[in-house]
Amino acid sequence: MAVIAGRAAALERAAPADEPVGTHSRTRAVVGHLALGTLGVLCAFPIYWLYATSLRTPQDIYSLAPLPWPLSAQSYVDAFRVLDIGGLLLNTTVMAVLIALGQLLTGLLAAYAFAAWEFRGKSLLYLAFVATWLVPFQVTMLPNYVLLSQLGVLNTIAGVVLPSLCTALGVILLRQHVQAFPTELLEAARLDGRGSWSTLWTVVVPNLRPALAALGILLFVNAWNEYFWPALVLQRSNAVLQLGLRSFMGTEGNDWGPMMATAGMACLPVLVLYLVLQRQIVNGFVRSGLK
Repeated sequence: MAVIAGRAAALERAAPADEPVGTHSRTRAVVGHLALGTLGVLCAFPIYWLYATSLRTPQDIYSLAPLPWPLSAQSYVDAFRVLDIGGLLLNTTVMAVLIALGQLLTGLLAAYAFAAWEFRGKSLLYLAFVATWLVPFQVTMLPNYVLLSQLGVLNTIAGVVLPSLCTALGVILLRQHVQAFPTELLEAARLDGRGSWSTLWTVVVPNLRPALAALGILLFVNAWNEYFWPALVLQRSNAVLQLGLRSFMGTEGNDWGPMMATAGMACLPVLVLYLVLQRQIVNGFVRSGLK
C-alpha cells in the first residue's frame, strides 16, 4: 500500500496542473500579439505613406525613402492654392454630421419603439423596415432626384442630407442593444412616473453611449466617404471634399504631392473623431448589450 501511495503521489506531482478554461500559454499569446501587430502595421502603412509623400519636397515626390527628409509643406501650399480646402472641409463636415445625427436619431427612436413597445403588426413592420436595406440605391436614386428637383433643393447640402436621414442599419444595430436593456429599469422608471420620452433620454440613452458612439462613427465615415450621391445632387466640383479631390485629379494630372496633401486633410477629421471616441467605440463593438 505504501508503494502504491508513493507512486500515486509521484504521478500527481508530475501531472501538469489544470488550467482554467480560456487561458493561453505565453507562446500563443506572444504569437497572437505579433500577428495582430503585423496586421496593424500593414493597415496603417498606406496612411503613413500618404502623409509621408505629402511632406516630401517636390523633387523627392517619387522617392521610396521610408522617412521624408527634408520635410516640406509645399504640397499643402499648392493644395490650398488650387482648391478652397477650408470651404470643402466645412461643407463635407456639415453634410456628414447632419446625416450621421439624423440617422442616429431616427434609428434610436425606431429601435426603442421596436424593442420596448408592444403593438399589433410590430414584427411585420420591422421586417418591412429591414427590407428597405436590401433595395439597391439605383432604384431610389431617380425618384429622390425628381423629388429634390420639385422641392427646389438641388445643388444644396440639404438636398444631399434629406434622403439620407434614415437608415435600416442604425435600427438593426440599436434594436439589439435596446432589447438587451434590463426591463426592470424600464419598469422602475414607469413606476417613478416617467413617460416613454423621458425614460428614453434619461435612462436608456446614457447606458447606450458605447453603442451610439460606435454606430455614430460608422455613419459619419459612410457619409464622409460618399461620392456618387453628392456628385449627382450638387453638380459642382467645389461643393464637398470628395468632388474637389476628383476635380483636382482631373485638372492637375499626376501632381501627386498636392493630391496626397488634399487626401491627407480629408482623412484628418475621421482620425480625430476616432481618437476622441476610441474608448466608447471599442466598448460598443465588444459589448452586444448591457450585462
